[in-house]
Amino acid sequence: MILNVLKQVTTYCRRPLFNETVRLYGIYEPPYLKQKEYEIPICPDLNIQIRGYNYPVLENYQSFVHKIAKVFNFTIDQSFPMPHREYKIKRYKKGGTIVDAVYDLKIYERDIQISDMSSIKLPILIRILEATLPEGVSLHVDKYDPLLEKKRLIPNRDLIDIKKELDELIQNKGK
Repeated sequence: MILNVLKQVTTYCRRPLFNETVRLYGIYEPPYLKQKEYEIPICPDLNIQIRGYNYPVLENYQSFVHKIAKVFNFTIDQSFPMPHREYKIKRYKKGGTIVDAVYDLKIYERDIQISDMSSIKLPILIRILEATLPEGVSLHVDKYDPLLEKKRLIPNRDLIDIKKELDELIQNKGK
């Protein structure tokens, strides 16, 4: 049937498109090529930790990280602030023990937990974050640690005191 169609086409064009012997070739693909389909590996959950001295700059950069993660279709599981740390830094006069100046520094920290990341897009994300890092802000990317949840909670002093009183009352009743 195919040969008849070819003959009709060649007679319609009044010149032969093919020789008398027509060969039809197919593409042979060995079965082992279809068996192995590569999947892009997914990275484990990561924690992106940013620290800085200026809180508004840190908040702005954290929102930028969210936007970039959305562009890459990563899932942001959590984003939370950590309690700030206060440092008192003293500068002494040259060669003495007299304090020249006292500085009160606060270091703010934001943590962003990201999941569903392909191993191809992750290095690109990290490079973009490094390139756009504002002055005074540090970036640390690590595997997510569940102990980080406990670290972010600020202890309530009143609650701790009430628990101590309750323990003392229970011990006194036992005597």
